Amino acid sequence: MLRIALTGGICSGKTTVSRMFEALGIPVIDADVIARELVTPGSPALRQIISAFGPGLITQDGQLDRERLRQRVFADPAQRRQLEAILHPLIRSEMRRRVAQLTTPYCILSIPLLVETGQQDLADRILVIDTPETLQRQRLQARDRRSTAEIDAVLAAQSPRALRLAAADDVIINADDLPTLERQVARLHQDYLRLAATSH
Repeated sequence: MLRIALTGGICSGKTTVSRMFEALGIPVIDADVIARELVTPGSPALRQIISAFGPGLITQDGQLDRERLRQRVFADPAQRRQLEAILHPLIRSEMRRRVAQLTTPYCILSIPLLVETGQQDLADRILVIDTPETLQRQRLQARDRRSTAEIDAVLAAQSPRALRLAAADDVIINADDLPTLERQVARLHQDYLRLAATSH
């Protein structure tokens, strides 16, 4: 099983590219989706988070207030590392479990903070979705209606674009229209099928 880690900065188009691979019949295992599943009411991970960060992060219906937690860990790198220490080992373990169940030639592991958290060892190749920062800012503003200061903080919390690109085996440039993006995905799909066939 060839494992391709898909990563990129915020609003680079990771979800769009993931859907394109899924449309080609390739399974996508998404770290963000697993993270949400791990913190359902009553889960061990949620209990650990409450113990570490306090009960004020739980909504009236017992859910984790993800937005409040996000604001806290963005403002405090030590708290962000504490949260990562709770969640990342669980996410890695679950990703490995799901990969082991697959029978396709290759799969996509969508890990937004792959480079920041040093998880490159989870994959055989790293695919970076790259977008100019000006476009990231425009998309972030349109999507979340955040202030310039908030956008600065979000981008500062991620690894520099150059660092992600340095870690990449493959790069998709998402600065144009959807057909251009689809062509890049289709080309890589063929490359990955060939690689998967020759790596066994």
